[in-house]
Formats: sequence, structure tokens, C-alpha cells
Amino acid sequence: MKKVEVLKLMDLIEDIKKLDELILASRKKKTSEFVLNQYEAKKIKMVGSIINELANPPIQSIESYLLIQKILNKYYPNITADELPNDGDISKIIAIIEG
Repeated sequence: MKKVEVLKLMDLIEDIKKLDELILASRKKKTSEFVLNQYEAKKIKMVGSIINELANPPIQSIESYLLIQKILNKYYPNITADELPNDGDISKIIAIIEG
């Protein structure tokens, strides 16, 4: 990985950390659901950006996939397949993965 790519990913991860802390603090303060949903949407977009960077050439590798797994475990630790929205297409994919 080039140094610029590493720095970009590190910056994105730092931004997600800050946003995650803001989300936790906002939940404690009983911030409105609308604002929390905005923060969550931004977090999803930022995590998606990191995943895209790590999953695309030239970074794409077993190591980059393990990093993706670490990021998902870190920022979405308690989400199980049962908690995912009941989307028919997603359910089909989950069934194949678990089957």
C-alpha cells in the first residue's frame, strides 16, 4: 500500500472514531432520533468508503479483507443476521452464506 493510501484510511478511521463518540454522547443526552439517524447514516457512508478502498485494487488482498472484518466488528459489534432488516434479497444471500 502506498503511504498516501495508508494516511487516507487512517484519517477515515479517525473520523469514524470521532463520529462514533459523538453518537454515544448524543444517545446519553437523549438527542432526537432524527439527529441520531443523520449521524448513523454518515457513519455508514464513512465505513462504506473504507470498505470500498480496501476491497478494490491495488489494495485488495486477504489482509485488506481481514481489516474490513475488524472494522465491521469494531463499529457494529452486536449486530447479528437476525437483526438485519427483513429484506427478501438480503435474506436469500444470508441463507446461502449460512447454508
